[in-house]
Amino acid sequence: MILGKISGTLVATKKDPGLVGFKFLIVEELSIKEAPTGKFHIAVDTVGAGAGETVLLSTGSSARQTSKTMKKPVDSAVIAIVDTISLS
Repeated sequence: MILGKISGTLVATKKDPGLVGFKFLIVEELSIKEAPTGKFHIAVDTVGAGAGETVLLSTGSSARQTSKTMKKPVDSAVIAIVDTISLS
């Protein structure tokens, strides 16, 4: 999984029929200390995340293991909204 922050949205009016109804988010990767890495992902939203929220991304074949993305052409999915991070 990848830690990230929602930095924007992407709109695609023409897309594969399997992607109709999905919201696309632009997510910047974060280090575990929540520092931006400068690396970005386009991900489908499965949890209702919004701008500025810290999220977890699932990528590759794991992104297609949610009930919403099963058998869909998805390579990156927002699967959780992060409430807190605690390092010891």
